[in-house]
Amino acid sequence: MHEVLQCEEHACVYDSHKVSRYRKNTFDKDEFDNLASESAVALVYNGISHTVLMCSATELENLAIGFSLSEGIIQHYRDIHDIDIVHTVKGIELHIELCNRCFEQLKHVRRTMAGRTGCGICGTEQLDQVVRPLSTVGNQLTMDIASFDSALQELKQHQQLNNITGATHAAAYLSPNGEIVAIQEDIGRHIALDKLIGYIIKNKLEGGAILVTSRASFEMVQKAVIAGVEILFAISAATMMAVELAQQSNLTLVGFCRPGRADVYTHPERVTCHQ
Repeated sequence: MHEVLQCEEHACVYDSHKVSRYRKNTFDKDEFDNLASESAVALVYNGISHTVLMCSATELENLAIGFSLSEGIIQHYRDIHDIDIVHTVKGIELHIELCNRCFEQLKHVRRTMAGRTGCGICGTEQLDQVVRPLSTVGNQLTMDIASFDSALQELKQHQQLNNITGATHAAAYLSPNGEIVAIQEDIGRHIALDKLIGYIIKNKLEGGAILVTSRASFEMVQKAVIAGVEILFAISAATMMAVELAQQSNLTLVGFCRPGRADVYTHPERVTCHQ
């Protein structure tokens, strides 16, 4: 196995592995495939381990910020005093120094979640920790669906890690004109979105929409609302709970997004169509 690409000091993003490839009744045993790497990343707040995520070891500072916000651990970027990325033999530790107020609040919220890429709530102990009260988002943004089409067509070329491995999700931040401003990738769809939210907060971006290359579950809607985003586009379907939460939170939720088509589930007034 050969390491192909490095990121953030020692973390490997993907590796090349020998495979036997079956194509049209023949085997080719001398082919290589690029496999996305999974790394164990522990989030440690003020010296106390909170959770472990299996994820792609990129944009870890963005992950620390976005996860902390979307989980309700912080309310503002300034609530984090410092982030230190520590590589160990067993994985990576994100040492996050919180302000005293947030750390005291965190100690009252017992989470034993063993983070997994397929579920955003694994290990949550109480029902009220799953669906938290959310504020409603504003009404400042409208987007022409035709301008959004160009973002969909350009999305693939921006997904560098997925183009190599075919194994990662992406979350992209779009300008009101449908331009891709930023994109974050990860093997986990929730984590890709957390990374993007961290990027949005750190760079003080406002007035745009989010596009995710996955279905729109209620956790994805919840994260978008917490980030103050008014429109969430998803490549795949939306769940019923996601639609209900989006309706309550004044979020425009759009699913099955493809060039020339989209299904607007909630608050369609933000999406226009100019022929």
